[in-house]
Amino acid sequence: MEQVTLPHDARAGPTKPAVRAVTAQQLAVRPTDHVVDVGSCTGAVTIELARRAERVTAIERKPERLTVTEQNLAANEYDADVRLREAEAPAGLPDDADAMFVGGSRNFEAVLDHAVETGVDRVVMNVSRLEIAGEVVEAFRERDLLEDVLQVQVSHGYELAGATSFDANNPVYIVVGRRDAEGLA
Repeated sequence: MEQVTLPHDARAGPTKPAVRAVTAQQLAVRPTDHVVDVGSCTGAVTIELARRAERVTAIERKPERLTVTEQNLAANEYDADVRLREAEAPAGLPDDADAMFVGGSRNFEAVLDHAVETGVDRVVMNVSRLEIAGEVVEAFRERDLLEDVLQVQVSHGYELAGATSFDANNPVYIVVGRRDAEGLA
């Protein structure tokens, strides 16, 4: 699949290309899906989803980040119907989503409540802070969504004194939820 181009930056968070790949795989996006990206920031996840789904709704509370999402979408190819909404979730969330990616922890419990109330089948949330990850896991569990938790850490090689060393990115916790999940295996 073609790489996501991000010529415009909004101080991108932890959702780097390798993490996006795992996230998209865990979200199990189908070609007929309506997927929501909560906290679109640079639009990197929005673009990945737009290459897999029929419809994508991207929610972003900061207008300057929503502009960056729009600019980065314009720099990439995708086939989905993409709608951008400036709102602080859960406001602006559609009632007909099949899957949801939550990229930020602000109001995440209300976002999860909305997902449960509207019948979202699959929810994946990425978290980079350990303490918040624990809260998110518990919130997924309380809503009978918790299916799995992954810790992903990607390191990139670079030359150091004629040999290869690695520069590690921060670990990201990927919390995976499914409606009627049976919990961690």
